[in-house]
Amino acid sequence: MLNYFRLLLLLSCVTITSAASEIKSIGVPYIENYPKAVYASGNQNWSIAKDKNGVMYFGNAEGLLTFDGRYWQKYQMPNRQIVRAVATDKSGKIYTGSFGEFGYWAIKNNKLSYHSLTNLLPKGIKIDDEVWKIYVDPDRVIFQSFSKIFIYRNNKIEVIKSPASFLFLHKVNNRYFIEVLEKGLFELLGNKLVYIPNSDKLGKEGILSILPYKHTGLIIGTSKQGLFTYDGKDFSPLNTPANNYLKTYQLNNGVSLLGKYFAYGTILNGLIIIDENGKIVQRINKSSGLQNNTVLSLYADNEQNFWTGLDNGIDRIELNSPLYFYFDKTGQFGTVYSSIIFNNKIYLGTNQGLFYSEWSPDNLLPFNFRLIPNSQGQVWELTVIDNELICGHNSGTFKVLGDKIEWISRSTGGWTIKKLNSNPNYLVQGTYTGLSLFTKSPGSGLKFATKIAGFQAPSRYVEQDNRGDIWVGHAYKGLFKLSLSPDYTRVTSTKYFDEKNGLPGNYNINIFNLENKIVFSSDVGFYTYDELSNKFTKYEALNKSLGSFETSNKIIPAGSKKYWFINHGKTAMVNFSEPGKVEIDSNQFSILDGRMVQYYENISRISNSIYLISVDDGFVIYNPTEQLNQEKKKLPSVLIRRVEDITDKFSLISEGGNSNEEAEIHNSRNNIRISYALPYYRQAKVKYQFYLEGYSHSWSDWSSATQKDFTNLSAGTYTFKVRAKVDDNTISNETIYTFTILRPWYLSNWAILLYTILFVAVLILGKKIYEKKLQRDSQKITDRLKAEQEEKLRQEAEISEKQIIKLQTEKLQAELASKNRELANSAMTLVYKNELLQKLADDITKLKDENGKKLSEEQTRKIQKVINDGMNDERDWHLFENSFNEAHESFFKKLKAQHPDLVPNDLKLCAYLRMNMSSKEMSSLLNISLRGVEIRRYRLRKKLEVPHDKNLTEFLMEL
Repeated sequence: MLNYFRLLLLLSCVTITSAASEIKSIGVPYIENYPKAVYASGNQNWSIAKDKNGVMYFGNAEGLLTFDGRYWQKYQMPNRQIVRAVATDKSGKIYTGSFGEFGYWAIKNNKLSYHSLTNLLPKGIKIDDEVWKIYVDPDRVIFQSFSKIFIYRNNKIEVIKSPASFLFLHKVNNRYFIEVLEKGLFELLGNKLVYIPNSDKLGKEGILSILPYKHTGLIIGTSKQGLFTYDGKDFSPLNTPANNYLKTYQLNNGVSLLGKYFAYGTILNGLIIIDENGKIVQRINKSSGLQNNTVLSLYADNEQNFWTGLDNGIDRIELNSPLYFYFDKTGQFGTVYSSIIFNNKIYLGTNQGLFYSEWSPDNLLPFNFRLIPNSQGQVWELTVIDNELICGHNSGTFKVLGDKIEWISRSTGGWTIKKLNSNPNYLVQGTYTGLSLFTKSPGSGLKFATKIAGFQAPSRYVEQDNRGDIWVGHAYKGLFKLSLSPDYTRVTSTKYFDEKNGLPGNYNINIFNLENKIVFSSDVGFYTYDELSNKFTKYEALNKSLGSFETSNKIIPAGSKKYWFINHGKTAMVNFSEPGKVEIDSNQFSILDGRMVQYYENISRISNSIYLISVDDGFVIYNPTEQLNQEKKKLPSVLIRRVEDITDKFSLISEGGNSNEEAEIHNSRNNIRISYALPYYRQAKVKYQFYLEGYSHSWSDWSSATQKDFTNLSAGTYTFKVRAKVDDNTISNETIYTFTILRPWYLSNWAILLYTILFVAVLILGKKIYEKKLQRDSQKITDRLKAEQEEKLRQEAEISEKQIIKLQTEKLQAELASKNRELANSAMTLVYKNELLQKLADDITKLKDENGKKLSEEQTRKIQKVINDGMNDERDWHLFENSFNEAHESFFKKLKAQHPDLVPNDLKLCAYLRMNMSSKEMSSLLNISLRGVEIRRYRLRKKLEVPHDKNLTEFLMEL
């Protein structure tokens, strides 16, 4: 039997078949490391599985470890055992095996809980060792330890014992094979073990991997004898270099990849990937990106992710990525500024010098970089000019000849060298101290001609425009336009440009040739130059089409109207092939963010579709033809990973958000956090959008956040919806999670029942109170109606009385008017009579006798006396006074009462004034002159004490 400690290091394979694709030998695929500090659990990871929702499970030294692409979670076994084996079924159960224990995990009461199956063991059967393998079939689950095989079916467990100790159980398609130590290889058929003839050729112990091989055969990996093939009848060694490698570094486990490759993990040196012929396609170990060289478990999922459980950590290898990497983990050659492939050699220009190694795109050759003698120092540029490799160096410019260099120019700082568009036989190089001129002629190659006179500024960027002028730029010295002499040996004109010419500043203005047009990059976007106005203007059409890459600091040609745009560490491939449309691809290059030397980014084109990208500590091969050549796959659904109560302290509400159980949350705990994740593991930009029905008004903005807090939620049922978007392109289906915020106790069903009873009682009481009130109100209304009726009658009586008074008043007024008319007529008659008598008196004085003599005075006196008596007859006055008193009742009484000193003539004058008679009329009635009337009026005013500003007639009329 193998030593127990050694058995702990051994693992089996997991066989997964994918669509056929290619795994390249150049560099290594992208490897994502998950160290212990990230997943916060034990070092060792013994087994790996993936469930139907896409969640990864790891058998870890401290329990069951889960990963959903965003969150890691650890679940401990009942006795804190190491989880040696893990498997999943279609119902969502996760089966685990450990020392003396096996069972499954499932969501119960919204939490992932463990359910042991050891209580189902037949009577007298115990498990006292580790469970190393678990396989799930449609109708059964098989658990395997070193001493027994347990078959769980229909809630019962059947036990298969061995005549000797088992090693590992392997599943190949629907067949099961297991090694019985010292006995050979057996097949499990039903509940019996059947020996495989000739399996003694595999050795007595150590079968660690059995995988399907070429349709019907098997490829078998052993710990000491290497690889064998089995054709159904006999076993044959697979004699390839891979066999020696696996014998040397001790094969530990294996897995099928992409239907035609086999990956084998080792104890001592990482893993290798071979093809069906045994040819090594990839060697991946700690020096090439793994965290640890001891591979304890392997798993290839359905998304072409290759997972490795290590003795210390977990790694994910991205199969069929268009990017393959080579990193200098030892620090051999320093920081890479430039790289290129030329004449079957790969060259790296670094801050320490020029290094090279053999290059073969078809064979897996280990890189062996060596420093070219005398190249020590900063290398700025590597470029091929007419089949010559030129190196721009801190010390000057060299021609590279295989593993040697040859001086061309000793002008320090060969930043960049460009052919002149006006004459391709001449080249201009930008250096620390200005420009250098080179010539190119058939047979002689590149030669240094002279320093170009008249310009000594550092020349980081150099471009020639369509007019033949040379543009020179430096990050700190600014931007220049130079005109050269016809022989290109001297500068005839220099123009310096800054803000006055429309530039945003003097710093970081770089020059590039984009589709035969000179463009100028800046921190605020690209600019173009107008010769007529001598001004720079923003290149709005380009800036708008580039989006976030409008502030790129570098443009590198990629061939056929394609360009690399570098925006301060971020990389994009921009395609201008289709007129009026710009395609920008930056998502697949996010792995490179921040890995290139800023402002000295370098990408060289190896072939029509393959590029060599320089990164800080190595290089990357980009081969877009190796991208998954499949239809766009449907994204998995977003998973609701945790729902937590965050009211005052964090507590778990649910971790089964994708189960059918609906969570009910107490009203006082109505502040929750929902965490979600997309189980998508390849390098990509993942954004999320959510919507809470009953709370939100619309979908949220897209964001990389994977959790959302909702506070002070009202009672009710809510539906949380979330979806994901990968690389701003593919959108997943909506994931729905429903939960209920319970009503507070005072709104519970019992409380509502009590409220209903109270409400009915209040209604009855209210009805009685209302009826009494109605009676009172009815009586009040009756009384009010009666009072209103009486008031109405009273008002009608008053109206009638007023009408009678009005009629009487009108009658009296009519009578008064009649009497006034009579009084006026009487007064006018008196006036007329007195006037007539006065006229007679006047005429009598003029009478003559028959002799023509006036009558004697005696004769006229008698007649005059009769006339005067007629004019002063008191009977007329008494008659007038009686009529006046009838018309103006109590006028004289009031007048005499207020003014007792008035004499009869004063009373007459008052009466005539009240009747508004004229002075002439009053003089006739009073038989006095007009002057006499005025005198009497004056005296009367004094007696009556009439104010000066008051009219006497108005005063009497108002009395």
